[in-house]
Amino acid sequence: MTRRQLDAWFWTEACSFIERAERLHRSFFQPLHENEVEIGWAPPVDVFESDEDLLIIVALPGVAPADIRAELNGDVLTIFGRRSLPDLPKGAYVHRMEIPHGRFLRRLRMPSPHMALKERGIENGCLILRLAKRY
Repeated sequence: MTRRQLDAWFWTEACSFIERAERLHRSFFQPLHENEVEIGWAPPVDVFESDEDLLIIVALPGVAPADIRAELNGDVLTIFGRRSLPDLPKGAYVHRMEIPHGRFLRRLRMPSPHMALKERGIENGCLILRLAKRY
């Protein structure tokens, strides 16, 4: 491969990575529902399962615990709330705003409708939910 071909390959790969990153970033700013005017975002979630329970970790850095709700209805877990903008000095200009603010919503279908919320906590900016399996 010549130097020119190698440079072209690197440039193509770099542009591809940037495009994927921008697509992922835009996915956080999709409307929650078609009929809603307010723009929302969906926090990333990790789900781990054992024989006894599910551990759900929701990344919500900067969200006050009082602004987070979690509801389990049947086999659907709904996590919703709001991340508020920080108090800004009077006359402040926004130069960059990449952290999503406003309403968030995340719905997860559970593997069974026989689950119960066992524990809830906030740790290192993440909502930690433990759901017990009921047989």
